[in-house]
Amino acid sequence: MACGFRRSIACQLSRVLDLPPENLIKSISAVPISKKEEVADFQLSVDSLLENNNGHSRPDMQVQATRLAEKLKCDTVVSEISTGQGTVNFKINRELLTKTVLQQVIEDGPKYGLKSELFSDLPQKKIVVEFSSPNVAKKFHVGHLRSTIIGNFIANLKEALGHQVTRINYLGDWGMQFDLASKGSHLQNAYFKKIMVYVQVNKEAADDKSVAKSAREFFQRLELGDMQALALWQKFRDLSIEEYVRIYKRLGVHFDEYSGESFYREKSQEVLKLLDSKGLLQKTIKGTAVVDLSGNGDPSSICTVMRSDGTSLYATRDLAAAIDRMDKYHFDRMIYVTDKGQKKHFQQVFQLLQIMGYDWAERCQHVPFGVVQGMKTRRGDVTFLEDVLNEIQLRMLQNMASIKTTKELENPQETAERVGLAALIIQDFKGLLLSDYQFSWDRVFQSRGDTGVFLQYTHARLHSLEETFGCGYLNDCNTACLQEPQSVSILQHLLRFDEVLYRSSQDLQPRHIVSYLLTLSHLAAVAHKTLHVKDSPPEVAGARLHLFRAVRSVLANGMKLLGITPVCRM
Repeated sequence: MACGFRRSIACQLSRVLDLPPENLIKSISAVPISKKEEVADFQLSVDSLLENNNGHSRPDMQVQATRLAEKLKCDTVVSEISTGQGTVNFKINRELLTKTVLQQVIEDGPKYGLKSELFSDLPQKKIVVEFSSPNVAKKFHVGHLRSTIIGNFIANLKEALGHQVTRINYLGDWGMQFDLASKGSHLQNAYFKKIMVYVQVNKEAADDKSVAKSAREFFQRLELGDMQALALWQKFRDLSIEEYVRIYKRLGVHFDEYSGESFYREKSQEVLKLLDSKGLLQKTIKGTAVVDLSGNGDPSSICTVMRSDGTSLYATRDLAAAIDRMDKYHFDRMIYVTDKGQKKHFQQVFQLLQIMGYDWAERCQHVPFGVVQGMKTRRGDVTFLEDVLNEIQLRMLQNMASIKTTKELENPQETAERVGLAALIIQDFKGLLLSDYQFSWDRVFQSRGDTGVFLQYTHARLHSLEETFGCGYLNDCNTACLQEPQSVSILQHLLRFDEVLYRSSQDLQPRHIVSYLLTLSHLAAVAHKTLHVKDSPPEVAGARLHLFRAVRSVLANGMKLLGITPVCRM
């Protein structure tokens, strides 16, 4: 990809530098577009060729770049070679660039950018992604939204790259909340339909020690296999999953496996026995069991793995789950997507696996994220995710009400929800995942600027253009008709898509793709105003329509990776 241009440049460089082309490909990068001037299409940083450049000053780099450029020649692919600040720049033959990029986008379809030479040496792996993980016997809290959409993005990207991905929803379905929930059902008969009163009872537990004690006793009954307690637990679990599946459908998210802490209540005891057999388990004065990960009594490195009453803890069940998943899936990588508050927990779990003798612990990875602040509906603080989804749909319907095309929509509620979700996801994904951010409804739903609404609007607008003119103009494409600066900027940007995907695949940050798609949409908006299809000569109209179709195709591909369903009308 980059339509083979990168490899062509690498082959010429390899003859001069006496290096294999494969060693050079990742050093050749597509040049970001500039509003001020026309730029080259690719550049090679001389810095990247030197293993140890500490002894080379900037002037040296410039001299090296000039010397290298003098040894290279233009050919049928490269029409111009120049130098920059320590770089050698390559301009691709304009007609070849236009023809090749448009052809590649249409031929590769959803695989455009993924067939790149950047991914050519990428081995296909078995990857497990654990994400979302709400707590059973509670309604789906909005706090799990980030884990859900980030985990979905990571799974989408890994699948697109050809890996075998297993999506696991590891439910918090084992613990003291079930006795609290059962008390809630006595307080309110409708509980079993909506599971609404957990919060109320949890507040009681904070004030009433007898309630908390009862919860601990109930959990102990669960761990001992008490049939009555297990029957109540199973009822809450089934109802909760039924509720979650309905909400996941609205989000466009699916899972291959609904697992949970309950699956490992017995296997967690095996983990404790293994830790004990290795001499790692220590009993405290309070009767709890701990492991000293530092080996020297450092309090910050003490990990508690068993309560004083013998019941298991979150860490113990996570250890059992990891061991079980390796036995079941033989994964090459397991990714946990949770908030940054669990960073220490996962560090300890991975360290425990290592000292237990599981070398594959190094294949486990925690992807942490920050906190969303200020997410409120018009009625006040948001607690449940469904409230957010309903608010999104309501606000988008109101925003769309004044637009005449809204009346033509077959399902305005569905469209409003898809556009609203795009708005929510783009706001979330614009920055570093680890960063906290302040939520703003007003900013989310802006139709102009860097928003999800703008992406959806651009996609719908380009789809409408194809519907209106497509049949008559899409048969032939005279690429010579696409040499305007606006056309060239779009083609250069399309050229960079594989690098953006590669960067996101390396650090699992969606912001690279978000930034790329927003720039693409802005370029399309400018081109739409200046490169008219209507009333243009047929071959000019056809060429421009091909260009806009390529933009829409890549825009849709990127949006789908992010977990956004593109709309065709709005």
